[in-house]
Amino acid sequence: MRVFVTGATGFIGSAIVQEMIAAGHEVLGLARSDASAASLAGAGARVHRGELSDLESLRSGAVDSDGVIHTGFTHDFSNFKAVCEVDRRAIMSLGSALEGSERPLVITSGIGLLPSGQLATEASMPPFSSPNPRVASEEAARAVAARGARVSIVRLSPSVHGEGDHGFVPILIKLAREKKISAYLGDGLNRWPAVHRIDAARLFRLAFERGLPATYHGVAEEGVPFRDIAEAIGHRLDLPVARIAPEDASSHFGWFAHFAAMDVLASSKRTQEALGWRPTQPGLIEDIAQPAYYAA
Repeated sequence: MRVFVTGATGFIGSAIVQEMIAAGHEVLGLARSDASAASLAGAGARVHRGELSDLESLRSGAVDSDGVIHTGFTHDFSNFKAVCEVDRRAIMSLGSALEGSERPLVITSGIGLLPSGQLATEASMPPFSSPNPRVASEEAARAVAARGARVSIVRLSPSVHGEGDHGFVPILIKLAREKKISAYLGDGLNRWPAVHRIDAARLFRLAFERGLPATYHGVAEEGVPFRDIAEAIGHRLDLPVARIAPEDASSHFGWFAHFAAMDVLASSKRTQEALGWRPTQPGLIEDIAQPAYYAA
């Protein structure tokens, strides 16, 4: 099949491109720069020039494919609501090209949207009127599904880890270096689900190949205690590990305080049963002991 992949040169998207090509699919990858185009061509993918805000480029890429895997997202947390709305419009555009057909659209969401303090499953929904702007992606997915698009949602863990990670763990490493301590909040028992990028890429492929509307969880570890993450980072950097009072979260973690306090326990049991997906890569704590995470 020919699959149009957005975010095709990103941390997760590049792994998906490799996974899809290895499985015999033809990949059409979205590229907004010459460097991205060269990277895609080098990986064996066809290049489709455009960007997430260019809705016509998204639509034409979807039209020229047997389905879409949408992982592109602008990770600008200083302008988070705006970039989430860009994602909403992107999903609506991709969906408009696929509605009324059997061609699948697999979109990306986040486990962190789900209610805390309970085991979240694939049937769990973000709280009504959630203040998290990231709900825009799932709202758009359900809107295009109502118009006849065959949509699946992959909710990714807060930590998708592995070589090339530029997400939450590298942010914590940077903070630890700046503050000279590796910190956790309160008792540090709040939990982050986690998944390796290679396992996540295989999940996207399986969801695409199944092609049926569903919600899947990219979760290999249901909940890694935040204190364990802080201790692993502190040990690797040879820095003290310290408790931060919850009321001091903002002064220490800044804009990242919300994520440092996140407590979500999530299951992927239904995903594994439906797709035969079995995570096989190293867990988060083992992975973040690797030197690549700490290269200056």
